[in-house]
Amino acid sequence: MTSVAVVLEDELRIPAESHELDAFRRWVHSPDFPERGRVDYLAGDIEVDMSPEDLYTHGTAKAEIAARLHVLVADEDLGAVFVDRARVSHLGARLSVEPDVTVVLWASLAAGRVKEIAAASGKPGRYVELEGAPDLVVEIISDSSARKDRERLPRLYAAAGVPELWLVDAREELLRFEIFALVGDGYRGVAPDAQGWLPSALLACEFRLLRRPAGGHRWGYRLDSRPFTR
Repeated sequence: MTSVAVVLEDELRIPAESHELDAFRRWVHSPDFPERGRVDYLAGDIEVDMSPEDLYTHGTAKAEIAARLHVLVADEDLGAVFVDRARVSHLGARLSVEPDVTVVLWASLAAGRVKEIAAASGKPGRYVELEGAPDLVVEIISDSSARKDRERLPRLYAAAGVPELWLVDAREELLRFEIFALVGDGYRGVAPDAQGWLPSALLACEFRLLRRPAGGHRWGYRLDSRPFTR
């Protein structure tokens, strides 16, 4: 039987051979790959989300978390923080995704746990993808990604060996901010203290995500951090 391409929304054409991870990664870096939406490779399945980002239950929360992590990680020259279109692939886990926020420490690059994939131009210092297990991944749950973020991605991030996973769900009245640490071959949620602080062993800090009204009916967020004290 001849394989055929899949066309979605009259604008996204998924090549037939992209069910293989190597072919998918080649497509990702080709001129034919879409400039909008999120397209993930999850153990042989290609998941496409072309829905617009919710500004105040997704976008502003992501911006706050990325900004705080940048201050803690990049400003101290411990590593790099990437937002949105930074692709992460892992051969063993058969995974290729663009997390909402990704943190890679320089120590992990030096140890070879993560490597940078050079751009096709070959220019020094130009990279287009991370291969391996980043140190921290953050996913902000949306209506279209809830099952993937809570079920499929954690299993694959664990298989890839990502040490820490943060999940945020700001869609309902109760804001949910969870930190998961890799224990064995799966994630275990860390327990908050009485004030809602969650420890991150990776960053040696405790974190608390707060939400407040902003501009009337909109939401604003603040990610507080303090040295790990427990």
